[in-house]
Amino acid sequence: MLIAIHGGAGNILPKNYSAELKQHYLDTLKAALQIGFEQLQSGKSAIEAVRQAIVLMENAPIFNAGKGSVFSANGVNEMDASIMCGRTLNAGAVSGVSHIKNPIVAAQQVMLASEHVLLTGKGAEAFAVQQGVGMEEAAYFFNQKRYDQWKQISQNDATQLDHDAGKYGTVGAVALDTQGNLAAGTSTGGMTNKKFNRIGDSPIIGAGTYANNKSCAVSCTGHGEYFMRNLTAYDVHCLMEYKDLNLPDACREAINKIGILGGKGGLIAIDNQGNYCFPFNSSGMFRGVKNSITEKVAMFVD
Repeated sequence: MLIAIHGGAGNILPKNYSAELKQHYLDTLKAALQIGFEQLQSGKSAIEAVRQAIVLMENAPIFNAGKGSVFSANGVNEMDASIMCGRTLNAGAVSGVSHIKNPIVAAQQVMLASEHVLLTGKGAEAFAVQQGVGMEEAAYFFNQKRYDQWKQISQNDATQLDHDAGKYGTVGAVALDTQGNLAAGTSTGGMTNKKFNRIGDSPIIGAGTYANNKSCAVSCTGHGEYFMRNLTAYDVHCLMEYKDLNLPDACREAINKIGILGGKGGLIAIDNQGNYCFPFNSSGMFRGVKNSITEKVAMFVD
C-alpha cells in the first residue's frame, strides 16, 4: 500500500514562504496523504484513495484546483481533471468546467457511468448534474488573490502559469492498493488568463495522467503543452515496458525530454512494486508520500 501526491511544481523558493505559510502547505499535504492512505488501509481501491486525496486538495484554496482555481481571460474558472484505473485501463476526464465543486469526482463518474473518456464544458456539467455530482455557483470559486493576479496580467494580454505566480498548484495523486492495483488522478484550474478555452495536459490520458498495472501510475504538473507533446505520463510507462527501465530512470528520462524542449514541471510516479519517484526540473514541487512505514512531505529541492 502506498499513496503519493503533488500540489504543483514551479518557482517554489524558501525565501517566498514564511514559516507559517510553509507549515500550512505541509499540513495540507499531510492531510491529503492521510485521507488517501486511510482508504487503502480499510481495503478500498487505489481509485478511491486517489479520489479522496484529490478532493481534499481541490477543497483547499492554496492549490490551483477546485476552490482555488485561477481565472481565465473571460474572468471565470475553467477546471480540468482526469482519473485512470491501472487494472482495467478505464479512465474518465472532464475539462473546461466552471460549476463542478470537485472535478475529480465528475471525472470518476465519466469513467464509471458513461461509455466515454473525456467530456467538456456544458456537456460535462450536464452529465455531472445527472450523476448527482456536487455543483456550486461562481461565488464559491472566487478567491481575491487569484482574481487580483488575473487582473494584473490581463491588462497586457499575457497568460501565466500558476506555477510562476504567487500561488501554486495543479494537484495529483497516485496509489497502489492491497490488491496490487494502481491508479492515478490529476486536477487543475489551468493557466491564469488562458484564452480560447485552452486545455492543458491534466485531463488528457497519457499526457498528464496514466496508470497501468504492468508498470506504474503517473500524475504530471507543469507547462502542460510540453507534457502533451511528449505524452509524458504514458512515456514513463513505455520506457518501463519497452525499454525495461526501472521507475527512477524512466521518470528522469521523461522529465529530461520536457527540459530539452524548454518546458518546466515535474511528476509523481509509483510502480507496481511500491517504489516511488518525484522528478522535477523546476525550483520546487509540493509533494508527499505515505505507506505503512514512512510519511514524507516536501516543497523545495532536497
